[in-house]
Amino acid sequence: MLAIRQYAFGPAGNLLPERAPDPAPGPGQVRIAVEAAGVHLLDTAIRSGAQGGPFPLPELPMTPGREVAGTVDALGEETDPDLLGRRVVAHLGRSSGGYAELAVAPATALHTLPDTLTAERAVAMIGTGRTAMGVLETAAPTASDTVLITGAAGGLGTLLVQAVRRRGATVAGVASGTAKADAVLAGGADAAADHTAPGWPERLRKELGDREVTLVLAGTGGEVGRAAFELLGRGGRQFTYGWMPDDPLYPTPEELAARGVTSEAAVGPRLLNRPGGLRPLETAALEAAAAGHLVPAVQLFPLTEAAAAHRALENHATLGKVVLIPDAGRPRRPRTG
Repeated sequence: MLAIRQYAFGPAGNLLPERAPDPAPGPGQVRIAVEAAGVHLLDTAIRSGAQGGPFPLPELPMTPGREVAGTVDALGEETDPDLLGRRVVAHLGRSSGGYAELAVAPATALHTLPDTLTAERAVAMIGTGRTAMGVLETAAPTASDTVLITGAAGGLGTLLVQAVRRRGATVAGVASGTAKADAVLAGGADAAADHTAPGWPERLRKELGDREVTLVLAGTGGEVGRAAFELLGRGGRQFTYGWMPDDPLYPTPEELAARGVTSEAAVGPRLLNRPGGLRPLETAALEAAAAGHLVPAVQLFPLTEAAAAHRALENHATLGKVVLIPDAGRPRRPRTG
């Protein structure tokens, strides 16, 4: 099979397309002929060898990738034979071989896909979609809220804009560049701002008029995150879904108390230790996509261009969820059995 292999931590160029042995599923496992593999910003942090993230670094060499969708083409022992040939999506774990033509997953991690849901959209929902559901569950926006979402043109941000709008709230999104800001508006936001333009907070405030921001969903730290926090009205709430507490511009406890606002992490241990686990969030995300209630934006890259996908993601040059697909002209593997 074709796979992306990594032998050393470092830049995106360390992701190398190579021929590798076909994996064999073990007991209770299936093998998936991969039609789509999700790429996450966390993947770039793991690839670079960055410390301080939510997971320990994997052993090398490795094939990255934590989210895949495709067709079950082989079964391990003690696995339900009815799974063979089924279209599925699965979250594989932190760095578990998804950037490949074939991937192995526990049968317990599978979700069967309806015909209405493409592999590309399914893989956008299994990880990023479940995070969106977790953020919504924790932040609980209502129709009375005015919600400001940073990183609103990314895979997670685009889903949050749609979901919050469906709850009847007023939604403002922040993104990098006018094209992305326009995409945020097209995705359902009531207002949008390009944070690369000077004075964007004041212009966004004018767009919102008398609607004071009551809730910030912050996927961006630094100066952008700080400016979004400053737009939060007195008594408002902020929920983060990154590692921003280490950011020097993150609000201090004294600032929070003085303004009567709160700031909490919506992901990390809070999400991982959620009562009932993560699978119900995955199911809810996939059902919302299958019903057309949430439409994930995806940007596709060929599997052999995984390094380019990582560079684009790190340079904020992507729109929506980044997804790897088989290279054009390469036949998809037939079902075996």
